[in-house]
Order: sequence, then structure tokens, then C-alpha cells
Amino acid sequence: MLDSLITPSQSAILSGSPVLYTPSLTQYIRRKTITVNIGDVPMGSDYPIRVQSMTTVDTMDTLGSVEQTIRMIEAGCEYVRITAPSVKEAQNLENIRKELRARGYTTPLVADIHFTPNAAELAARIVEKVRINPGNYADRKRFEFIEYTDAAYASELERIRDKFLPLVRICKEYGTAMRIGTNHGSLSDRILSRYGDTPVGMVESALEFLRICEDENYYNIVLSMKSSNPQVMVQAYRLLVQRLDEEGLKAYPLHLGVTEAGEAEDGRIKSALGIGTLLEDGIGDTVRVSLTEEPEREAPVAQALIDRYTHRAAQSKPIPAITSYPINPFQYMRRATHEVANFGGQNVPRVIADFSQIPVRQHDDLKPIGHFYLPEPDKWRMNDLGADYIYTGSQPAAFMLPNGLKQIVDYTIWQTVTDQINAFPLLTASEYLQAQVAQAPLQGRLNFVRLSLAELSPKLLAMLSNDQTAVLVITTDNAHAMPELRRLFVELINQGITLPIVVQRSYSAIPSEDIPLYAATDVGGLLIDGLGDGVMLSPVKQPQPEQLKTLNNLSFGILQAARTRITKTEYISCPSCGRTLFDLQETTAMIRQRTDHLKGVKIGIMGCIVNGPGEMADADYGYVGIGRDKISLYRGQQVIKKSVPADRAVDELIELIREDNRWIEPSLVNE
Repeated sequence: MLDSLITPSQSAILSGSPVLYTPSLTQYIRRKTITVNIGDVPMGSDYPIRVQSMTTVDTMDTLGSVEQTIRMIEAGCEYVRITAPSVKEAQNLENIRKELRARGYTTPLVADIHFTPNAAELAARIVEKVRINPGNYADRKRFEFIEYTDAAYASELERIRDKFLPLVRICKEYGTAMRIGTNHGSLSDRILSRYGDTPVGMVESALEFLRICEDENYYNIVLSMKSSNPQVMVQAYRLLVQRLDEEGLKAYPLHLGVTEAGEAEDGRIKSALGIGTLLEDGIGDTVRVSLTEEPEREAPVAQALIDRYTHRAAQSKPIPAITSYPINPFQYMRRATHEVANFGGQNVPRVIADFSQIPVRQHDDLKPIGHFYLPEPDKWRMNDLGADYIYTGSQPAAFMLPNGLKQIVDYTIWQTVTDQINAFPLLTASEYLQAQVAQAPLQGRLNFVRLSLAELSPKLLAMLSNDQTAVLVITTDNAHAMPELRRLFVELINQGITLPIVVQRSYSAIPSEDIPLYAATDVGGLLIDGLGDGVMLSPVKQPQPEQLKTLNNLSFGILQAARTRITKTEYISCPSCGRTLFDLQETTAMIRQRTDHLKGVKIGIMGCIVNGPGEMADADYGYVGIGRDKISLYRGQQVIKKSVPADRAVDELIELIREDNRWIEPSLVNE
């Protein structure tokens, strides 16, 4: 189905023509947009990228909502969103707003609307902005497939227009802004029936409503394309920008977010992978990071992502322009590579741990990267986050490594080691050229060649194209790192070179809490486009073993978020809001404690039915609040058990997993 929906400019991209979804693939240029007025905090490319978040307190709790909103504002939020699931909550927005103004806070408020047009129409008279979800504003989801004739579909669009026009006219009259916010998991049955569960469907869902707004000469609009899958999210935003340009619609500001990202580092990695990838290409005008944590903890993460681009243009080194782009940015396809040892081909991306600054003298030195020596049975164990290779630089390990771990050493050292079969050399670009010219001996199966874009010469390309043992390790010191690395990939693809590539990054002079955000953007932004066969995150400044553990776990977390290597349970948990029917943080922690050994299983944890089966999108199982202390359990998007008491719901969830023969006892995993 998707092939028939490819637009003319998408076809041009596939044939190597310039892309339109970003101002530049090699320069940092922010996408030019119109200005949207939201209270006294306008949004658009003429203004800084804004930070926002959403309250989690019941909207009917006026003082609780006010106090939490103030905490969010003081944490950095420039807009605060509050749910209004019914008319009574919409009415109470006025009390919340009055109390905030009485305390001297003028931050614009945003009403979050789902199934209730009458609540939206009331809220639009009170707050500075309303957010509607086109998937459920005028539709009720029944998970039905319907065959539409063109006439029947046109009739549906007229029905939507009739429901939506009152809100548009009220917003226009009151000067209220609107966000048309598509969510991947809550596309209407109508959209799914015609366009499928695709970025194309997400974009069309928003455009149907946007065209109505433009017909009414109402343009105070922000758009979003959210998904819990960063790959889908990135593709949808890119396609949205492309479609706006194709149809001659205005360049509306974009609200960026990965919905239901989860908690702790995993939530931050997933958010950065999606949001950062778009910011790299100048796309995005406001950011909301959705974490299953207190909302005031979201704003600093969003600000850290944004701050990386504040001076990006001035800090960047020039990158040669891309004149022929061989990558389809709207549809995932892994770069074609030939297999070298266990890199490339059909192999999952590999993780290399950098021990070049820490000597490997004893067995316990490998614990931080998931390899454990057990003296009693004289055996090695490896956990799910066990690194595939270690790079020891000029200091080879002092003992024989376990079978599941291979060693990489500097080329000059490799020439002197006695066991050249089980050690692999890492050569600089110049060493590799010299070795090839001199026909010096190299490892017969696997040789690593480290280089940057500036070192990629015609002579080097010619030698690499004939080498069936080489794996590239690519690096950069450019502030505009991901685009420079992408530029290197593009050159290799255009030259027909299919050798595997490991992406190496290291970070100095930045706070440790920002390293996951930077790495997820730089490495994950490439993986989303199918680029990369391995990850090597290198520490700086005399690292401690704990740093190696952090970077190793981060490498696997990025691969998981990019859906390129699944090594652990994935949790799709919403960030909570005033609709939430149980303590999301406590419940998520409880479910994680009992299920985090189920490698590859995806569990959605949703606070209410609005964020229920739809928002879980591709989860295998769902835990959804439907009332006070009442839970529904899902297999995929099908409800299996309704109204389960909350105190039994986790046990019932495990029973459901057990029925599908996907349950493993924790004791068996830990043996």
C-alpha cells in the first residue's frame, strides 16, 4: 500500500534529487516557520525553541494544579499543558489560570483535549492554546477496517468539518492558538483503513484538519507527529514538512516529542533519539520530553537537548554538501553491507567497549561490560548487555578472554602479539594505506580502520572497495557531528562500498547527565536511517570502571531505542496527567521489578483509556487504567481481561504472558 502513496518529491529523493524536509543535510540551518502567537510567548523560527510539559495533578484540584504548574515554570517550562477530558475540567481551567495570574505567573496554558469537542470549545475561550488529537476529536475508535469509496470518504471529511469548524471559529475569534497533534497509536479507523498504520497516515490525519483551518483563514497553528517508536516519529515529522511544502501550505511550527518514552535513562535515550535527530536537521520549535516522572523533571532534559543547538551554526566546521542523497528518509531500510566476521550483513550491530585507558589485568575488570568470571566452576558468564569486543589500545589484556568477547588492539601492538588469530588490529587511515602499499600482513578475517570524513581520499576508497576484511570505525570532532558522519556514509554508499561501519563517539567538557542525550542523538540518528553496524562510546579523562559500565549500558540502550538490537524488556509508559487513574511511577517500577528479565517483550503501561490501546501502538501487552483501582489487560490492542482489581493486576499480567509461553522464571535467567 505504501508504495502507491509515495509523493513526487519522495520519488525524487529515491532517485538522488535534493531533499526538502530539511534546509540542509550538512549545514545547521533552522527551518523557517511562521510565528504562532501563544499568549505573550510566541513560537516559531524567529524565536528560541520553547520548553513545555504537562501537569499530572487532577485538573479539578485547583491548588494542586497551580502549585505543580509553578514548579514546572520554575524548572524551565514556557508553556504548561493541562488535561481537560470533560466540560467540568475545562471550566476549572479558568480558576487555575486566575490563581496563577494572581501569583504573578503569566505562562501560557494549553488545554489538552481528546474526545470532547464541547470541552475544547469552552477551553478555547479561557486558555491561550488548545491541543486536539485528530484521531479522536471527531471519531470513536472501534478498531474496525472499513472499505471507503471516494464518495464515502469525502462524506466523512464533511462530517469532520462540521464537528471541527466551531472550535476553529472560536479560536480565531479569541486569538487562541491550536496544536493539531497526531499520535501514532490513536489514528482513527478511517485513516487506518485508507492509509494503514504508517507515517503517511499520521501526516494525512493532521492535514485533513489543517486544510479546514486554512479554508477559514485560521493559521495560529502548531503541528505534531508523536509516536512511542522514535523511528516512526522521525519519519512522520520529515514527511509532514515535505507535504506542507508540496501542497503550498504554510510552514507551521512543530512541537517535538516521543510519546510514552518511559522513565530514567531509557526514557531519556528514546526521547533524545527522536527529538535530537530532528533538531540536528533544523526541525522543531518546541520540545516536550515525556517521562514517567514528575513533570518538573522533564523540562531540564528538554532544555539540555535544545541547548546543544543554540550556537551550533557558529561552532560547526564546514561539511561538503550532499548533492545525491541515496537514503529514503521516510522509510527504514538498513544500509546494504557485506559480512565481515560478525559485523554487517544480517548481524545485529555490535558493541565495542573502549578499555584503551584502563588496563585489563584481572577477570573482574570485565564486570562493568557484562562479562563475569565464576572461580568455583571456573567458567565465564555473560549477561544480556555483554559487550561483543573490547578495544585495549596499546595494553592487551593480561589473560585469555572469554569466548563471547574479542579483543581489538592498536596495529603496532598487534604486530608484536603472539596470538594474532584471536586479536584484531585497529589501524589509522594512514597506517592502512601504508600497509596496503607495502603489502604488509594484516589479520586474515577482520581489520578495523579508523578514519574521519577528511581522511576519505580516492586512493583510500579504492583500497577499501577491494578489502573483504575491513570494518570502518568512523569518528569526528565536528560540533555538527551526526551530519558529518552521515555525510561519510553517503559518500561510501554513492561509491558502492558495502563494508560494515562502527560509529565511535566520545564527549568531553559536558555534564555527565547530558552524555546519554548527545550519544542517543549522534548514534541513534544514524541508526534510524539504517546507518551503522556497531557502536563504540569512548570515555575521556582517566575513566573509572563505573564509566565503562555506563557507556556500555548506554550503547545497548541506544540500539534498543532505535529498534536495531533488542536486549531487554521495553516499557512504553505514559508520563501521567490529570486523567491518570493510578500512581504511574510506582506501578511502572513494580511491573519493571517483576518483568525486566523478559528480553524483547514490550509492555505498555497507560494511566487511562485515552492513553490506552492506541497509544501502546506496538506493545505486546498492555496495562491500562479504566477506573479507580480497576485495570484492563491487553494482548496487543485487544482487551483480554477487564476490570481487574489493581492489587491483582500485575499477577494477572504475568499469567497472560505465561499463557503465551513467553514467561521465563527469573531464577532461570540468573543461573
